[in-house]
Amino acid sequence: MENRTLGNSGTSVSHLALGTMTFGAESDEATSHAILSDYAAAGGNLVDTADVYTAGASEEIIGRWIAKNPADSERMVLASKGRFPMGTDANDLGLSRRHLRRALDASLTRLGVEHIDLYQVHSWDPLTPLEETLGFLNEAVVQGKIGYYGFSNYTGWQLTKAVMTARGRGYSLPVTLQPQYSLLVREIEAEIVPAVLDAGMGMLPWSPLGGGWLTGKYTRDTEPTGETRLGENPQRGMEAWEKRNAQDRTWRIIDTVTGIASERGVNASQVALAWVAAKPGVTSVILGARTREQLADNMASADVELSNEEFGRLDDVSAPTFSDYPYGGPGMEQRSRSIDGGR
Repeated sequence: MENRTLGNSGTSVSHLALGTMTFGAESDEATSHAILSDYAAAGGNLVDTADVYTAGASEEIIGRWIAKNPADSERMVLASKGRFPMGTDANDLGLSRRHLRRALDASLTRLGVEHIDLYQVHSWDPLTPLEETLGFLNEAVVQGKIGYYGFSNYTGWQLTKAVMTARGRGYSLPVTLQPQYSLLVREIEAEIVPAVLDAGMGMLPWSPLGGGWLTGKYTRDTEPTGETRLGENPQRGMEAWEKRNAQDRTWRIIDTVTGIASERGVNASQVALAWVAAKPGVTSVILGARTREQLADNMASADVELSNEEFGRLDDVSAPTFSDYPYGGPGMEQRSRSIDGGR
């Protein structure tokens, strides 16, 4: 695997990260521990979790693996997140100093560690002053509870405002953004990716396989069944079957991915992951495997280097559609400029 810096920090991480949302839900503890050990053996070193993953069980499972595997766990760069509800009280969620203090301490306890390398706020909070959130995160860095902090699911203006506020107050700066990003979901390229690049941060894309769509295991107009995420819940979140199946773009992308995979003699998922990993600003791609076999398949994407021609085919077929303004052609032309001038 390739090593890259964790955003604008000096910490080195593998370009494939291990997501652990499945731990304690789709993957039992024994399987989860085996996945962690397989990931470590393959050279991976960035493990991403969150307090809300299986209501804290994911962090607890990781904590028990850390205790049993001191040598491997010492190499790991540990990332977690806080923001969403872990209880029913009005203050059991959000980015207030009160909630984040309790959320971070609880994550440290479940993980059985004194320090989390990367602590991320899971989403924007419209009710908490940004200065309050950033002040807490800066204090956590100073206190040694966290090494760095980052954001997840922020829009471009939210990220830029946070960076400028932190810089203006002399706080530690955020190093990463964790957005949804895949061949099926490229809208972040309009504003969010430029904001990340402008800030010198790195991205940790989640759902790089589009919730399983880009594995090539689904067939057009045949609703999935069985032990897959959509088979168990066709209405699952943003990757729900009915909406995506109805879009011609979905199947044009899948056909192109599977075509390149067939030409290469590799799996579709490996092609889709290789595309994401090569995009500007990407630090590490978060893999969400529920089995050891899925992890091995996804990790093999490290050996796939797309040609310029293959990359161009994937870019073209998956290009997001924008209206003329502000992100379509005419809108972009208004913000461009030729070095040679002219009318």
